[in-house]
Amino acid sequence: MSAKQHPVELSADDRSAVERVVRSYRRSTRERLHARILLRSVDGATDAAIAAALRSCVATVRRVHQHCAEEGWQAAVFRRPQAHRKARTLDGAGEAQLIALACSEPPQGQERWSLVLLKLPRVNQGESRIDSTVLLPELEVA
Repeated sequence: MSAKQHPVELSADDRSAVERVVRSYRRSTRERLHARILLRSVDGATDAAIAAALRSCVATVRRVHQHCAEEGWQAAVFRRPQAHRKARTLDGAGEAQLIALACSEPPQGQERWSLVLLKLPRVNQGESRIDSTVLLPELEVA
């Protein structure tokens, strides 16, 4: 049996933190799986045995080991924030306002709300941030 390429070692505090992740149902399935992989690795199980026991693949087990060895157990368990993620265009209040408008009666002469009609009241109020949310080009309102 060959030695593991990235052996996993956890301090007592780290191990208890990883065990809390495993027990927490507020964590995603992916996070709990990666935490289980780390715990079984510390206990000395082989990659193939871990993959079989957790119904994962050996590549996932090795990748978790690599992240843990290079960046620490948090990097192995939790996702990194997405660097180029666009910020939300509407906050909760703006989204609620848009939903309320879309659920209300459409303007006279219209059968239903269209994207252009949903955007018009916001533009008239001086707000033009909704355009990327509704995916329309900027409207010129007289």
